[in-house]
Amino acid sequence: MNEQIVILDFGSQYTQVIARRVRECNVYSTIVHFNTPAAKIAAMKPSGIILSGGPSSVYAPKAPLPDENIFNLGVPVLGICFGVQLLAQFLGGKVEKGQKREYGKGTLTIKDKSCALFSKLPKSLQVWNSHGDKLTKIPNGFKPVAVTENSEYAAIENRAKKFFGLQFHPEVVHTPRGKEILANFVHGVCGCGKNWTMRNYLEQAVEEIRAQVRQEKVILGLSGGVDSSVAAALLHKAIGSQLTCIFVNNGLLRAREADVVREVFGRNFKMKLQYENSSALFLKKLKGVTDPETKRKIIGRAFVDVFQAATKRAGKAKFLAQGTLYPDVIESVPIAGNPAALIKSHHNVGGLPKNMKFQLVEPLKNLFKDEVRLLGLELGLPKEIVWRQPFPGPGLAVRILGEVSPKRCEILRNADAIVVEEMKASGLYYKIWQSFAVLLPVRSVGVMGDERTYDYTIAIRAVESQDGMTADWVKLPYDLLEKLASRIINEVKGVNRCVFDITSKPPGTIEWE
Repeated sequence: MNEQIVILDFGSQYTQVIARRVRECNVYSTIVHFNTPAAKIAAMKPSGIILSGGPSSVYAPKAPLPDENIFNLGVPVLGICFGVQLLAQFLGGKVEKGQKREYGKGTLTIKDKSCALFSKLPKSLQVWNSHGDKLTKIPNGFKPVAVTENSEYAAIENRAKKFFGLQFHPEVVHTPRGKEILANFVHGVCGCGKNWTMRNYLEQAVEEIRAQVRQEKVILGLSGGVDSSVAAALLHKAIGSQLTCIFVNNGLLRAREADVVREVFGRNFKMKLQYENSSALFLKKLKGVTDPETKRKIIGRAFVDVFQAATKRAGKAKFLAQGTLYPDVIESVPIAGNPAALIKSHHNVGGLPKNMKFQLVEPLKNLFKDEVRLLGLELGLPKEIVWRQPFPGPGLAVRILGEVSPKRCEILRNADAIVVEEMKASGLYYKIWQSFAVLLPVRSVGVMGDERTYDYTIAIRAVESQDGMTADWVKLPYDLLEKLASRIINEVKGVNRCVFDITSKPPGTIEWE
């Protein structure tokens, strides 16, 4: 990872998207806080710097401002939206409130085809705007290279210093050729190669793990989810039998989950796998509990107790491994009105207690979710694990509305297995974010054969999402919905009605609890 692009985060909801787009160009990217000292950035030896967008105005009294010395580091700089306004403000230009705001699709017309950002691109491009302020004067040494309907400075450059500014967002999917613009910056302007690959990362990660762990023992809580599975496979490749994986069956798992984990990791990968069947304990603690938050807390506390006891049985270990991902370690920018920070705090749930005497190993902390999946394939994990859909930590408990009981778990587990099976058969399972069944505490009258029934309702949920922050419901084909409902009602005892959830997030959430 000798070459890297450093991204200064000014609170944009798209900052992580910029980082991912750069990595899609096979160049490593790092997100840092907007006020990171220039000396610290210089020590990172960046090939280039990107200034992200943000919700503030550059002329606001409490606007987030960078260390002005970043413009003296002698490396290329690209400012995006708020970033270009910062560039102008710091270097002698002027930013004012626009008479017309630019939100949504726009047409970019390139005025100077010799600008490196637009190499091999057509003269006219669709772009995505999201700003109320605009440049009214550009700094000395800069010239405009592209315009939109409402902005004569939609793209500017100082060719001598390799400083560039874009008033639109090249990183979002609504700018269809934006990735090419970013590629032109990182490759053409910054001179980066294409060295960020999963194979290279795997070799480097193995070396780093061995250097950190040496001859010590490592314990990992294996859930069967993508992150912990890839972390386990990576650690096992690096340190082999020094790793012990602890798998806790809380009785709230999907169908055959425990069997699959033991088969893949225990028998196929030959890992040290300690299986803890605590189903009865968890279900006993959940008896009579209906409040969603209380259910989560009970499951969280019970898991800590079980896991702590299991680590003692596993023998003395110095390190605890966790499948922490890059979005979890990026510091949220505390800017008023920053939706990214608000959403992030909602997702930060407490993990293991601080009194557990372990040092942490976090082998995935530099990776985004899609990169973790690619690493899993590189490590030889089966597609069914690498590309499986997200599953909540509290398991089926948050998909059973009301009280959790062994009978309700069995009903939901059987219904959910049908959803997964049919979604895979349709080819949609690996194309969407999530699809699953929810058990409603609603019983209704039905007729099956010549008998009246009084059974439960299953809701089917299917959503599309990029990162789980927002989601749209998927328009499943009618024949698939018909098949799902027919199979669930006919094959799952205790269910006589199916409904389909067509709520997006917001206003709803992806899970029901």
